[in-house]
Amino acid sequence: MKERIPINSLRYSELEGFLIDMGEPAYKAGQIFKWLSLGVSSFDEMTNVSKALRARLEERFYIEQAHMIYRQESRIDGTIKYLFAMEDGNSIETVLMKYKHGNSVCISTQAGCKMGCVFCASFEKGATRNLTAGEILLQVIMAQKDSGERISNIVLMGTGEPLDNYDNVMAFLDIISDERGVNIGQRHISLSTCGLVPRIYDLAKQKRQITLSISLHAPNNDLRSRLMPVNKRYHIEELIKACRDYFAATGRRISFEYAMIAGVNDTKACAFELAGLLKGFNCHVNLIPLNHVEGSPLKPSTREDLQSFQKVLEDRHITTTVRRRLGSDIDASCGQLRRRVMLGGQRENAGVDNKRRGDITKE
Repeated sequence: MKERIPINSLRYSELEGFLIDMGEPAYKAGQIFKWLSLGVSSFDEMTNVSKALRARLEERFYIEQAHMIYRQESRIDGTIKYLFAMEDGNSIETVLMKYKHGNSVCISTQAGCKMGCVFCASFEKGATRNLTAGEILLQVIMAQKDSGERISNIVLMGTGEPLDNYDNVMAFLDIISDERGVNIGQRHISLSTCGLVPRIYDLAKQKRQITLSISLHAPNNDLRSRLMPVNKRYHIEELIKACRDYFAATGRRISFEYAMIAGVNDTKACAFELAGLLKGFNCHVNLIPLNHVEGSPLKPSTREDLQSFQKVLEDRHITTTVRRRLGSDIDASCGQLRRRVMLGGQRENAGVDNKRRGDITKE
């Protein structure tokens, strides 16, 4: 007997091809694809699909599922952080952020991460596995269903390195933007990478309309290699060249993410060096106040140092913004909630609405 196929992870054209091979009319793909975009958990929920076809689908496919096991909601700004358990027991994080212009969801692409950035909680337990396209998709659907609100923007900036899970992430982008399903346009999707240079070139060839964000966090090789081990493989000069080539190929402006760490990368000298590195580049710099991870010696920059850093860049005509801190009263940064739950912590505080959904699954 053939191994069953995860149907959530199929692009529309792939689903249509399977159905035609099964002797079914192509239009059935539209019915099934729509149901999957609504987050059904069984084929029996597809009420406009015949019982006979549902039985055949059950034989050949399965619907990937996730279960909410923890939910934190900020009483300050309404940010919601979810911990979802996948069917194999792995857990992943998703964050729903509410803005005046709409709702954004920050999603994970891997269970764990192997990149080893020293300021991020995602690495502590290492990488477990890649998520399938369907598992990435489920995070958007479940956040939408739980909140009861439409999600308009997606950020692939949660746990994991998206370009280290390249094929599944590309499939997800096709599925999520398909107008016959969830239908979130790729201009409303940002993908953040720590800088896997060959994959940046692969992405450039596709000429997608997504926004590419680069986790830079340092202006030179010595400092970046200490903060981000990936820099030892792809030096900063090689990364910046790939970014310039990406812009030349796609015309899409790149955003550089820069976590502001007190006494490490937030000096005026670093600001001047960063300005020189990005001189003449049509880009945007997003300064991110560091989210402190319990047990880490790294601390966020002061407001004064952050503003001084920003001024240096803006005086040199580099568009710079400071990311608004959402979910400051919950474990809102990458890996924090997953890390705390895995370590058995049960912190409660007055600013957080903590809710368990089912049993916490230990990895």
